[in-house]
Amino acid sequence: MAKILIVDDEPDIRALIRRYSMHEGYDTSEASGGLEAVMMCQNENFDVIIMDAMMPDMDGFSACKKIRSTKDIPVIMLSARGEEYDKLFGFETGADDYVVKPFSPRELMARIKVVINRHGKETADNIKAGSMEIDTLGRVVYIDGKRTELTAKEYDLLLYLIKNIGIVLTREQIMEAVWGYEYYTADRTVDWQIKQLRSHIGKCRDNIVTVRGVGYKFENKE
Repeated sequence: MAKILIVDDEPDIRALIRRYSMHEGYDTSEASGGLEAVMMCQNENFDVIIMDAMMPDMDGFSACKKIRSTKDIPVIMLSARGEEYDKLFGFETGADDYVVKPFSPRELMARIKVVINRHGKETADNIKAGSMEIDTLGRVVYIDGKRTELTAKEYDLLLYLIKNIGIVLTREQIMEAVWGYEYYTADRTVDWQIKQLRSHIGKCRDNIVTVRGVGYKFENKE
């Protein structure tokens, strides 16, 4: 049974998420603030944390960064602020997903399942997605057991896409995660690098899906 920590200073929000989570069969714990969540994570392990961004004692961004500095627990950030900058800042602090309030509880449950499943496929030294396996310690990619040669940037791009499998990523998100802020021609740079990556991963090229007008996502089609 997956164990979820719900962190929000609004009791009604916690109760709503708890009700839907229990219906899905999850074991739930609650914290009313970021500081309490950090302290709980020092003594317990959770499969995923649902974290409100704006809380009085310690905001969710700070709590997420603090927790992720010591434990590899996936975090889904909740926020009433839906601007692109806010989302990028959430991902920068270590969040795995970002959900804007008001939200659909059913959609949140679907996102929780995706994050838990994706995180459960990872180990300390490898990530698997169908016929593809990534040795993260050696920075090597294998397809059907055969080593595939990638440039350093192609590897970083592929790893970022697979770590967010099933999630649509904008070109700006990809640029920030893979290149940083010093590059400004996001569309051309990302599109060109995606083209190069696809040419080097053979049968898995179609796993990188173009989402017209938005960006890209990685799908496990096997």
